[in-house]
Amino acid sequence: MFKIIFMLVATLSLTATAALSGCHTISGAGQDIEQGGKAISDKADEHAD
Repeated sequence: MFKIIFMLVATLSLTATAALSGCHTISGAGQDIEQGGKAISDKADEHAD
């Protein structure tokens, strides 16, 4: 019985860790893309004049 509970807790912990790190990674990628778009937009505005 202990072995089953241990495996369940271990599996849930690993799943939660993977889900949380995945969300953080996607959030960071979105911020990087946003900053890149802003830099391109700023350069385009400089050359538009």
